[in-house]
Amino acid sequence: MTALTAPEILTASELRPDALAADALEWHTVCRVADLEVAWGEAALIDGEQVALIKVSASEVYAVSHRDPATGAHVMARGIVGNKGWHRTLASPLYKEVYDLATGKCFTDPALSLRVYPVLLRDGVVTVGVPGRAAVGIAA
Repeated sequence: MTALTAPEILTASELRPDALAADALEWHTVCRVADLEVAWGEAALIDGEQVALIKVSASEVYAVSHRDPATGAHVMARGIVGNKGWHRTLASPLYKEVYDLATGKCFTDPALSLRVYPVLLRDGVVTVGVPGRAAVGIAA
């Protein structure tokens, strides 16, 4: 876990309406931005959570749950990156449900949603915020 000051670049997922308060998040340095390829996902284990990192441009990285909401399989890093209008999207590689990378909303099945995590890019490093143990009721 890393203590951080004001971020330089945040992805849209940081701005989602249901985001946890910044003080309820623990920030974890994951990798260098250069380690990720555009339009390709990579899986990471962050504080026990399987997270898919999706780089959509040189300065845009999203973090979502690696777990497919429809099947429970951990496959979302292998999803299909795309767009729906102005929305960056990720389609499940299994049944092709399409999710908004910023909000986790499913465009093809409103009953489904994909968990999203805020991402910080600073000095070429990807840092992901996950709910702190106290925020989700987990004993330390």
